[in-house]
Amino acid sequence: MATPGPARPKESDWTKPAAMAIPKEGYFTLEQGRYGPIFPKTPACHGFSVVAKVKDGREQAVRDYGKSIEEAVKNNPSVLAPLKLHYLRWILFDVGSGLHFMYQGIFDTDFDKYLEDAVALFVKTGITTVFVNLEGWPDDWKTNLSAVIKFFREHQCPSFLEYGEYPYVTADQVKKALKLKAAFANMLDLMQ
Repeated sequence: MATPGPARPKESDWTKPAAMAIPKEGYFTLEQGRYGPIFPKTPACHGFSVVAKVKDGREQAVRDYGKSIEEAVKNNPSVLAPLKLHYLRWILFDVGSGLHFMYQGIFDTDFDKYLEDAVALFVKTGITTVFVNLEGWPDDWKTNLSAVIKFFREHQCPSFLEYGEYPYVTADQVKKALKLKAAFANMLDLMQ
């Protein structure tokens, strides 16, 4: 059953920067997706921030995993394409109770689809996930999507403000615009 709340802001003109303050719950109106509440699309598109404690002695493994993703993208620039990512940001920090890992991702799909696509991508490519180095990550993650969803829901830190300089624009739209710009620049160069 939906809980009444403030009206969800409407997507607007991409030429006007937009900000969205998000209620503490992470949504305006409770809508159930396949795996729990649906978080709203914001001016920054969809995304989440996950914070979890790193298993003792696994800091170097986490850092090495960053290098493995760098290498995978270098070898195949479209390896992460199924995730419809704009950005990823990984941070290691100690809050006094041990090393923690923060995963921040901005992407075009909803939360449920992103997680389904991520597990499918890692199973398909054979690349493991950095999350195996975190406390609470399910050992059977490749075959137990519900346990993966539970981990992400328990470790999600919903944002309370999101801003977009070019709001609601997808990664594909950005790439298309940049290709058009390059083609136009090439055409102008040929005309000189």
